[in-house]
Amino acid sequence: DSTGSGDIDTSTVLEADDSGKITGRSGNTLVVNPWWKNPSGKWHVGCKLVYELFTSTLTNRLKKERKNKWEEKNQNAIAAAVEQLDEFDKKHKKVDDDAELKRKRDDLQCRVDLLRKQAESYDDKGPVIDAVVWHDGEVWRAAIDTQNLEDEPGSGKLAGFTPLTNYRIERKYGIFSKLDACTFVLNVYNDGNVLSIVTDSSPHGTHVAGIAAAYHPKEPLLNGVAPGAQLISCKIGDSRLGAMETGTGLVRALIAAVEHKCDLINMSYGESTLLPDYGRFIDIVNEVVDKHRLIFISSAGNSGPALSTVGAPGGTTSSIIGVGAYVSPAMAAGAHNLVQAPSEGLEYTWSSRGPTTDGDLGVCISAAGGAVAPVPTWTLQHRMFMNGTSMSSPCACGGVALLISAMKAEGLPISPYKVREALENTSVPIGDSPEDKLSSGQGLMQVDKAYDYIQKSISFAPVRYHIKINQSGKSKPTSRGIYLREAGSCHQSTEWAVCVEPKFHDDAGNLDQLVPFEERLKLYSSDESVVRAPEYLLLTYNGRHFNIIVDPTSLSEGLHYYEVYALDCESPWRGPVFRIPVTIIKPQTIKSQPPVLKFEDMSFTPGHIERKFVEVPNGVSWAEVTMKTYGFTTARSFFINSLQILPLQRPIKWETFTAFSLPSSKSFAFAVEGGRTVELAIAQSWSSATASRDTTKVDFEIVFHGINVSKDEIILDGSEAPVRVDAETVLALETLAPVAVLNKVRIPCRPVDAKLCTLSAERDKLPSGNLTMALLLTYKFNLEDDAEIKPQIPFLNNRIYDNKFESQFYMISDTNKRVHSFGDVYPGAVKLPKGEYKLQLHLRHDNLLYLEKMKQLVMFIERSLEEKESVHLSFYTEPDGPITGNSNFSSSILIPGMKEAFYVGPPKDKLPKGASPGSVLVGKISYGKVSSGVNNDGKNPRSYRVSYIIPPTQVADVDQSSKGSSSSSSASVTEQLHDEVRDAKIRFLSSIKPATEEEREEWTKLSASLKAEYPKYTPLLAKILDALISWNVSIEDKRGHLEGILNAADEVVASVDADELAKYFVSKSDPEDD
Repeated sequence: DSTGSGDIDTSTVLEADDSGKITGRSGNTLVVNPWWKNPSGKWHVGCKLVYELFTSTLTNRLKKERKNKWEEKNQNAIAAAVEQLDEFDKKHKKVDDDAELKRKRDDLQCRVDLLRKQAESYDDKGPVIDAVVWHDGEVWRAAIDTQNLEDEPGSGKLAGFTPLTNYRIERKYGIFSKLDACTFVLNVYNDGNVLSIVTDSSPHGTHVAGIAAAYHPKEPLLNGVAPGAQLISCKIGDSRLGAMETGTGLVRALIAAVEHKCDLINMSYGESTLLPDYGRFIDIVNEVVDKHRLIFISSAGNSGPALSTVGAPGGTTSSIIGVGAYVSPAMAAGAHNLVQAPSEGLEYTWSSRGPTTDGDLGVCISAAGGAVAPVPTWTLQHRMFMNGTSMSSPCACGGVALLISAMKAEGLPISPYKVREALENTSVPIGDSPEDKLSSGQGLMQVDKAYDYIQKSISFAPVRYHIKINQSGKSKPTSRGIYLREAGSCHQSTEWAVCVEPKFHDDAGNLDQLVPFEERLKLYSSDESVVRAPEYLLLTYNGRHFNIIVDPTSLSEGLHYYEVYALDCESPWRGPVFRIPVTIIKPQTIKSQPPVLKFEDMSFTPGHIERKFVEVPNGVSWAEVTMKTYGFTTARSFFINSLQILPLQRPIKWETFTAFSLPSSKSFAFAVEGGRTVELAIAQSWSSATASRDTTKVDFEIVFHGINVSKDEIILDGSEAPVRVDAETVLALETLAPVAVLNKVRIPCRPVDAKLCTLSAERDKLPSGNLTMALLLTYKFNLEDDAEIKPQIPFLNNRIYDNKFESQFYMISDTNKRVHSFGDVYPGAVKLPKGEYKLQLHLRHDNLLYLEKMKQLVMFIERSLEEKESVHLSFYTEPDGPITGNSNFSSSILIPGMKEAFYVGPPKDKLPKGASPGSVLVGKISYGKVSSGVNNDGKNPRSYRVSYIIPPTQVADVDQSSKGSSSSSSASVTEQLHDEVRDAKIRFLSSIKPATEEEREEWTKLSASLKAEYPKYTPLLAKILDALISWNVSIEDKRGHLEGILNAADEVVASVDADELAKYFVSKSDPEDD
């Protein structure tokens, strides 16, 4: 378990008493098996809630089964208690006169009531398991007490457990109980002070492993691609985070792969990324591949069909073989159970596509993307069908395992560079056009041909070619391919400077490999009318530079893909030794006003993708599309994607999957950025209507809308001053109707404590030999009421692969040390009861200087506001509007070319509770209205950030303070004391929060006595009314409670001096303020 989610602290050391008993960390008495060898007599103990080890699916199943059994027992107990009460009532007709009988009857009634209430408040936190660790003189061993999980008395006791040691030593496993059927293994670290219980975070890993290496000698049809290949299972999905991968899990898995001398790594995980081929994890991957010669294979992602959707690390990292997902006709019929399979194999519609944002191909090769494969026993089935690039990656990995097995058998040297070259140069292309490479890479892998290639090329040095490209005259950015996407780059030819550097493995010798290296290469272009390169290149160890000229001016609108590739002049059979991908998108420009595009009579068959590239006009901020389908009689399913690429930003992507049961039309709206090319990818799902002979006809209309504003973000600085916003449309008439809501409050926090430590070499010694260091930051915060909060660390959040810091992990606990939430790169919201909390943030790196700089890292506690707490901002046509209350602005019609301005005012409503000075209220502001009928709930898809910095607390009104000081100075000491005592009593009354009927009766008596003592005192009566409104009462008491609220309100109204109130409002210029 690389994540640490199964770790148990077993640093508490005990000795057994004379009867062989110890007290577990849970408090349970445990009996040690006398046959267990323990020369030292020292027992390390720890415990854990077992649900923290299980997946949510397994936990939900167990909770359901346990609740059914509990309800049966509880119902029997209720029935027995009611029967006892009934028998008592029959036996004792009068009990009021006998105190003892009355007490017994009350006890029986309370028993019935308690059992009934238990059913209402049932909450299964899960059983606690005790763990015991000891050294038997040779190895560390551990045993688990699981009797809280078992139904049968005596089962699961510690003494009956067969002790386990680290899995790699004996390869034995345990099962928690028959009910869960969950297998686990154990590992002991840090001299017995940490016990790691390794369980699944999902069925995904077992399924992936089965695809690669399942071995069924009696049923070979169930075998994986490389049956019997030896596996090291490294869990990177943290059970505490719903199987999300963590930085700690990723790096520890790499450490384990090197430590165990693995040949291959398969990683069927990935996320979107800001920067390709960048980050701490990527740096360590490069070291593992270059120095330790591990072959790293990973999934490309499931975010297609739009281009540039490959995920990290599989589709964006040069040293990793990224695999796309392919479906063959046989798979479609057998695994997907289609009535009519497609006639030819194809890439799955959802498989991610290249190129990367810096021009690399993205997908390296493709492999089968679905399988019926093994799953864990806790799923209560042997096998399951899954599909995705998570499945194509182990399929490819199994194929490479066959290559490695054969190479070892023949004594051939193993190199990831050589294997990748063989795979790419022997794959069978999928599709007929060059552009298909962006979907499937070099094609479908061929194990036999790849092995023949490796045997034939054994005399050639293993080399990886590092490509760096810059547009001539520019030093930044540096890319790995040429990617022309915007309209401006297609109007003229451009020159590109290319640097090719051969990279050898770290153990390559200077004299025998580096000095002799010399390749005589001939450069080819797949189309010299568009891409031109030099004819020859002499390449030595220190690399070479050359230029490429790209001329897209004569190209038609749409997608075009080319390659510059190098062949060995002396051995052209090797195929390309390196490739430079060139992707050119020539977008369609819009000339009509208003800006509308129509694509009519498009034909779709299963798996067909239509890509439309449009130069979004300047001034556009959102698009509305209408898709009309016709010409078919059975249901059709479509993927619809839009995607734009912006510098140093994740691609702006919108996607939907929609079904048409009958010919009809649907409308959608999504945000776009003016002046950039947008891809619209419309694809009929590969498996949709395969048995139908009808061709689906589609009409697609795009209407662009835009309101340009002068500020991308509005910051209200806490003063009374509003913020001016200029708005205009340059395209067509638009309705300017601003809506701004502040629905979150962010409270800044600094650490109250920071601790640095060096982690154990056992799990955290990097492949480079450096030890990982950890920084533990402690934050404290207080919640005055129950709230939903989310920790936010702007410097680190939302970047796992494109981040130079290895790990970020936090834990939230209360003053009783109860853990309420865990989080990592993508923090989640958690509901917390009011109280004081501590958040501990763990950061890891081997660079001490980096960690030192983060000791004062700012974190925000972001609290979601309820609808009634949300602050709706007002708009004005005058700068004095927030004070005068005049000149409100609601909407206007914008005319192209004419600017209009308005002011966004600060909140005039009462600020949310707990919003302290220095906190920030945040929300969204939108400016335009979508057309009626668009499936967007009437909300504009393009919104901007708006924030309000909460100013210092208001001081008392000047007039009121002067009146107070005047009356205070004129009042006697006795009168002042009377007023202070009265106010103290009212404050005490307000602080009481009665929860039970008895407490409410006491509160009612106290309030009545205060009303009698201070008759018609409005502040007191108002506090009583507020308290009554806040009470939650049962349905039976609702009517009487509402009558009490009305009576209290009447008392407040009656206490107000009508004449004084009239005078007050006469002096106010804007009564709406009150």
